[in-house]
Amino acid sequence: MQMVKKTAYERVQAARSTQKISTDELIHGLISDFFELHGDRSDGDDQAVIGGVGLLNDEPLTVVGIRKGSDTEENIKRHFGSPEPEGYRKALRLMKQAEKFHRPILALVNTPGAWPDVDAEYHGVGSAIAQCLQVGMQLKVPYISMIVGEGGSGGAIALACGDKVFMFEDSIYSVLSPEGYASIMWKDSSKVAQAAEELKLTPDRLLESGIIDQIIHEYRPGDDLKPLRDFLYNQFNELKNLPTDELLRQRRERYRKF
Repeated sequence: MQMVKKTAYERVQAARSTQKISTDELIHGLISDFFELHGDRSDGDDQAVIGGVGLLNDEPLTVVGIRKGSDTEENIKRHFGSPEPEGYRKALRLMKQAEKFHRPILALVNTPGAWPDVDAEYHGVGSAIAQCLQVGMQLKVPYISMIVGEGGSGGAIALACGDKVFMFEDSIYSVLSPEGYASIMWKDSSKVAQAAEELKLTPDRLLESGIIDQIIHEYRPGDDLKPLRDFLYNQFNELKNLPTDELLRQRRERYRKF
């Protein structure tokens, strides 16, 4: 697709914009009869992760999304889109449930990274992310990941190991933030724009390297999501037509390239 020309840091700012379409809006615009499911069946229900079941063009689907808040109060509850271990365990539970009932999985990602506090470490955030990756690579159902805003570090990759990975035009995907990179490499956070260029975190650069499969036209709040709904429906149908062994083989081969 022909992208609007922006610098890497302008793309970072656009990915973080409060004017972007939210994960919740995408779910309710794409999925009919959505029924939200709560909790990790262990410790709690992380508000940064939303998940449930519904219909994509009348076909059953499990959807899991990482979301930011629409105001300060929501952002505090959701740690500004940074999941805790309970959130990743919720996603893991829903992925296993989807496999049990032969439902494909759609993951929507918008996170600066996992919540980096001491409690999250004590509660096993690293293990929870690793389990999402391990299980995600072995799921016997079609699995599509879509980065719709920020895709930060392991917190994002936990839900970005699908058979296909798509990115919105105004989105980023990187091992760490440009601010973090500038502080580590140059001890100077003012070099954030230079850091963004060096990280190659924009959709066009990631498409060139084969890390993502396609760039998605940017949708705004209130847009008709039917084109995106039909696109995803067709993508899932292609994956459904593959024998399970071939689905798993292609998924493994995809990630062995990196």
